[in-house]
Amino acid sequence: MTNQPIPSVLPGVGFGAVVRHADERGSFRELWRASGHPGRSFNQANLSISAAGVLRGLHLHRRQDDLWVVAEGRAFVALVDVRPMIDGSGPAVVESRELAADDWVVIPAGVAHGFLALDPLQLVYFVSTEFDGSDEFGFAWDDPMVNVPWPTAQPPAGGRPILSPRDLANPSLADLVVSLRDRSF
Repeated sequence: MTNQPIPSVLPGVGFGAVVRHADERGSFRELWRASGHPGRSFNQANLSISAAGVLRGLHLHRRQDDLWVVAEGRAFVALVDVRPMIDGSGPAVVESRELAADDWVVIPAGVAHGFLALDPLQLVYFVSTEFDGSDEFGFAWDDPMVNVPWPTAQPPAGGRPILSPRDLANPSLADLVVSLRDRSF
């Protein structure tokens, strides 16, 4: 992994790239080293495989930090810091960028996240809490309140992203914030 994260406009978010060691046999990549991310520990690792045009998000966790590493492909990643909205200190702040193979991003609790697979995508993600369903929230990927600058999806049909039923049913950010205001991050 790169030693120093690339700065983000969002507190607690860091971007970087893993080092790929390759030769005629193939390649090796070290995806996680605790000394590279002091103060963070991860308890579960997952692999998400998405076809081009799949959009996952926007998802939010109160207690879970994520580390995403793009193994193959490209993703347009959107991060929305909703912590200021929930504590009443200001509006949500959006940051987005394209990540390609070997790029990584650390996402702290309170920062909603989603991605659009620009190519067939393999995304490895480490999470700080084991999944139990009690910390799963989301809001509409196309909510005009945050106005994420999603690129046009290139799925097999129609130019619209492919979403799960769960993500299609997500509420607006304003409705989610109302339901979360009494809960602390």
